[in-house]
Amino acid sequence: MFNIVLYQPEIPQNTGNISRTCACTGSALHIIKPMGFEITDKHLKRAGLDYWDKLDLTYYESLEEFFEKTKGGRYFYLSKKASKRYTDIQFKDGDYLIFGKETKGLPEHIVFDNPDTALRIPMAEGLRSLNLSNTVALVLYEALRQNGFKNLC
Repeated sequence: MFNIVLYQPEIPQNTGNISRTCACTGSALHIIKPMGFEITDKHLKRAGLDYWDKLDLTYYESLEEFFEKTKGGRYFYLSKKASKRYTDIQFKDGDYLIFGKETKGLPEHIVFDNPDTALRIPMAEGLRSLNLSNTVALVLYEALRQNGFKNLC
């Protein structure tokens, strides 16, 4: 099982779409607060449809709490500021794929302090970013592909 980590998500529709992707792939979703919406937000629920009961979901009050409770994990940080491509990594079952908030991404120090595990998705120069839920799906499915789509039909 892969672990998708959202650092302070701001847009409920993205989080809903990501939760659905996690449920459909058997991946766990970890959300680091604060969030820019309430979990009862109708857009969040609509985007996740009826998959909420099939989702392995954990909340953390802070980044520090997340790292403390997942100590020993293998972490990958997705950022447009990283130099290594996401396709340069051999992902392993249990990896944590960490994505930043929609407006600011991950804290810069995390990306710069972890150059070997900070990853980017190539895109046209001068453009700001891809949609968060698309980014999660793209990287997660590459990790699943590399691992033979284990436990998926």
